[in-house]
Amino acid sequence: MNITAILLATAIVAAVGLLIGLFLGVAGIKFKVETDPREEEVLAALPGNNCGGCGFPGCSGLAAAIAENEAPVNGCPVGGAPVAARIAQIMGLEAGESVKQVAFVKCHGTCDKAKTDYEYVGSKDCRMASFAPGGGPKSCNAGCMGFGTCVSVCPFDAIHVVEGVAVVDKEACKACGKCIEACPKKLIELIPYESTYAVACNSHEKGPVVMKACETGCIGCMLCQKNCPKEAVKVENFLARIDQEKCEGCGVCAEKCPKKSIVNL
Repeated sequence: MNITAILLATAIVAAVGLLIGLFLGVAGIKFKVETDPREEEVLAALPGNNCGGCGFPGCSGLAAAIAENEAPVNGCPVGGAPVAARIAQIMGLEAGESVKQVAFVKCHGTCDKAKTDYEYVGSKDCRMASFAPGGGPKSCNAGCMGFGTCVSVCPFDAIHVVEGVAVVDKEACKACGKCIEACPKKLIELIPYESTYAVACNSHEKGPVVMKACETGCIGCMLCQKNCPKEAVKVENFLARIDQEKCEGCGVCAEKCPKKSIVNL
């Protein structure tokens, strides 16, 4: 074995490694991207769920946008008012008013109330089932299919299927919007946490059609609208809707609804 050759090879490898290290060190200094130190502080203040509910690719994306004044300081729906206040302090801005929201499923057509047209055999995924004849097995094409696609995407375990319909746990919900995006029927929406009543129906069909499909569907009779003392309920396109900013939670609309489509939250 030639010791000289071994030592020479070792020296060459060491020299090459040293040169590469020096090159990378110089390149790191020369091409270093300066970042706003507030970005790291904002990132540390965010909850770190990376749910994407803010509209940015994770908490780091939102932190960068806030630091560059491209997103509001209260842009994190999960953190809510406390996180918004902390970030506002970091950015030297006012947090502004933030209304806590939760997801609400606009359907009350449980297994005992909603009819089906056929027995569905296939992938237990709402998005796949929506391509089946009639948009799914339920007679109401606008109602919850109950296969739980929304459940599978919720990062907070805040939504579950109960008696064939998705139900949101408002205490666990962080209003990230994942379930809204996943629902092919578009029957999940965000409402203020303090809301007391909401219309649990998503169908725009006329009354006779609704009654054939579901016992608890809105038939557009307008009794809720006529009796609301605050004019907070409007019936448009055969479906009632409550203006939560006007609603004072008196419950008259729910009492007058003959189909019990308006539920107490």
